Amino acid sequence: MVRRTLHVWIFGLLLLLLAGQAGAVLEVTVTEGVTGAIPVAVAPFHWEGAGAPPADIAGIVRANLTRSGLFEALQRERLPRAPESPDDFLAEPWAAVGAEYLVIGRMRPDTDADQLLIDFHVFDVLANQRLGGFRIPVPAERLRRGAHRVSDIVYEQITGEKGAFSARIAYVSVSGQGDDRRFTLEVADSDGADPRTLFRSSQSIMSPDWSPDGRELAYVSFENRRSEIFRHHVETGVRERLAGFPGINSAPAWSPDGRRMAMVLSRDGTPNIYVLNLESRELTQITRSNAIDTEPVWSPDGETLFFTSDRAGSAQIYQQRLNESRAQRLTFEATSAGAARVSPDGKTLVYSHAGDGGMRLASLQLENRRLTLLTNGGYDKSPTFAPNGSMVMYSTTYRGRGILGSVSRDGRVHQRLEARSGEVREPAWSPF
Repeated sequence: MVRRTLHVWIFGLLLLLLAGQAGAVLEVTVTEGVTGAIPVAVAPFHWEGAGAPPADIAGIVRANLTRSGLFEALQRERLPRAPESPDDFLAEPWAAVGAEYLVIGRMRPDTDADQLLIDFHVFDVLANQRLGGFRIPVPAERLRRGAHRVSDIVYEQITGEKGAFSARIAYVSVSGQGDDRRFTLEVADSDGADPRTLFRSSQSIMSPDWSPDGRELAYVSFENRRSEIFRHHVETGVRERLAGFPGINSAPAWSPDGRRMAMVLSRDGTPNIYVLNLESRELTQITRSNAIDTEPVWSPDGETLFFTSDRAGSAQIYQQRLNESRAQRLTFEATSAGAARVSPDGKTLVYSHAGDGGMRLASLQLENRRLTLLTNGGYDKSPTFAPNGSMVMYSTTYRGRGILGSVSRDGRVHQRLEARSGEVREPAWSPF
């Protein structure tokens, strides 16, 4: 039974899905935020061009900050009149409506007809001071991306931590049923907006993983009726098959330097972890076990691989340095554990923790082995860290349908990302 369960993790055998439309915008719902979230006011950005403003920059910033769970963005109708310039800022009217921070801005066409300039300022209302002023040039067709960049800067000015709203997410969307089932690989903004389909197939797509430069995705496709690993350039659409050996080809994981890829191959019998040099195409076997070794993930320094193995009788997480032959077991509390991901700072593992009748996400501090359960769901899997380490996105179910969930690293902020129809799964957060 253990080996059968682990084979499910290797192949990602999928549940039957309801009909749906691929490429639908994901809708984000914050289900639990931080008690005492920071009140912030984002005034409407003034448009200095002709006609209606081309985008509601302030609205996107407000939604992003709210979505983080750390902020309470005040409703627009509650806000006083915004100052015309940063020199006109007065703290009193903003403090009176409960704001601790204020963001004001304006947008105007640049001398380049295809580009706009966004100017904005961040104020600490309680300290009665400006934290900073910024100007961002944005191509006219990428105003949402510009708004995410504004959100990143505001987030960093207030928290001291780099924002991750500009990062993108990749995920697999599934629609139809039976012979009409379709799988698509999608890339969208971090808030689920502006989805773009990279690849369609009537067969399963799984395990997307971003290259460190954010230009490519590696993934597993069954388009040829067997598992194969591909790399896919996001902008050009150029695809290349990297592994199509007899047997299992699965779980691609780009190394931090982008020069190597860890993967699972059963070319010599039992599934083991291999590393492919992407330039020389030299293949190096890392694990040599009669058990099933799968789901490799790199440490940030590129010297260690974490992976799932059933070598102790149940699926558990191990780590192995590339210059060593012995693996160390890390998880003991779960009935089974798998799909580990390492935080950007290399200090924490988040993984699927099975026990008590369900599968939840757990966080393991690597230094002191402190374990924290992050979610309460019954089938939470495929975690992926935001590039700043603040949130973890994952696959889960809600009302019988596959959706994406997100939880803060401390387990206090929770949200759902779901399509209006169909199902979504296998998220992967891009690098900065």
